[in-house]
Amino acid sequence: MSFSEWPVVFDCEGERLVGVITKPHEQTCKTGVLIVVGGPQYRAGSHRQFTLLARELAKFGVASLRFDYRGMGDSEGDKRSFTEINEDIRCAISEFFLQVPTLSAVTLWGLCDAASAALLYAKQDVRVSNLVLLNPWVHTEELASYTRLKHYYLTRFLSISFWRKLFSGGVRIHSSFQEFSSSLRRTFFPKSKSLLFDSSARSGNRSQVASNVGHTNFIEKMQVNLQQFRGNVLFILSGNDLVAAEFLTLKQKNLAWRKVLRRDNVDWHYVPDANHTFSSVAWRNEVALVTYEAVRKISFFNN
Repeated sequence: MSFSEWPVVFDCEGERLVGVITKPHEQTCKTGVLIVVGGPQYRAGSHRQFTLLARELAKFGVASLRFDYRGMGDSEGDKRSFTEINEDIRCAISEFFLQVPTLSAVTLWGLCDAASAALLYAKQDVRVSNLVLLNPWVHTEELASYTRLKHYYLTRFLSISFWRKLFSGGVRIHSSFQEFSSSLRRTFFPKSKSLLFDSSARSGNRSQVASNVGHTNFIEKMQVNLQQFRGNVLFILSGNDLVAAEFLTLKQKNLAWRKVLRRDNVDWHYVPDANHTFSSVAWRNEVALVTYEAVRKISFFNN
């Protein structure tokens, strides 16, 4: 299917944001995909990931808008955290509806901290019907240390090559021991409230949890927002990525997250060998296909 692309410049609290619309020809698009950009990226993405995703979706008959929020890429404004872009997302959705008037709903698509930003925003906007979240960012020192213990040190200790290097002098024992002990300390004696041992879930009072969530405690706020979101949610996770592994650790160890991730509107798709940004053609095409399938899906929560 052929498609058109055109740039857009739109206002967000007095500053100009830059984006690109990709729309299939001769197609009435009722739902579109807003590609939220995160990390040190801009609207093209690593290895042109977002550009290629938008064009692949257009071939399936789906319109999209990818944009730079304030302080990123070609957009105006000061640099800001992914926890501070709610208004940018709201303005981008409004511009998307203006540029493609046939839209009635939008899917938010995000990778890493953009996935977290999408989840922090979605429940407050009735125009958001679905979420597609790739390797969401839930990083804490404790989660990172536990994940490193499980996915890195355990693998190393069970590896024959590691012991060969150790006995041949190829491993720096002192520094390796310091790193290992540091991971143990951060895992079992965290400086802040633990996410691994269900400290917030034990209260059983979600409203109390929600009221106590500050702007820095984004992981709890993500969980609360996911509980309240009524649309479909698709998590796409890489098999060769520590960010995805940290999210799986949170899922396994935190009761509140386990409960919300069992909801009937939550689906999963794993790409076993993929790296963080799904950089191969095969991985990228797989992501585009499952995104399209998610966009087509209508949630019974919204019926």
